[in-house]
Amino acid sequence: MSETRDSTRLLPDSAYDDIERECAKYPPAQRQSGIMAALRIAQGHNDGWLAPEMIKHIADVIGVPPIRAYEVATFYNMFSLKPVGKYKICLCTNLPCALRGSAKVAEAFKEKLGIEFGETTPDGKVTLVEGECFGACDNSPVVIVNNTKMHAKITIDKIDDFLAGLDKD
Repeated sequence: MSETRDSTRLLPDSAYDDIERECAKYPPAQRQSGIMAALRIAQGHNDGWLAPEMIKHIADVIGVPPIRAYEVATFYNMFSLKPVGKYKICLCTNLPCALRGSAKVAEAFKEKLGIEFGETTPDGKVTLVEGECFGACDNSPVVIVNNTKMHAKITIDKIDDFLAGLDKD
């Protein structure tokens, strides 16, 4: 299929193929189980975020009411509902990470980047967000970059190297 768009298709054809492949993993009556994958695919084709019209569109593609897709998109912090930087840095601040210094790491990130949680650097390079547990408590504090790459045992002393290495990920 070609990578074209028309007025009813907000994504390239390949994205719809990927969504259909994900939904096909479930029985036809459970097609809605592919909603997380569909939103992830859409976000990946939309500069890392989901506009309200995209969420509604994905609901239509999956065949669920728009509120269902919106509930999923707002529940999981892997989905962004506003534009994000080239690198979305998500720092876990739940108890295990907090006990191992994530609050101090968060303050150091904020100071070095000149932004608060939920903000993007003026150059558009980095968005810093607060995250929920990533299930890697033994490696806390933990950071996930762009929902795909986990960095373990982040400390204040490692932040400069971490930020310098973003373009290498």
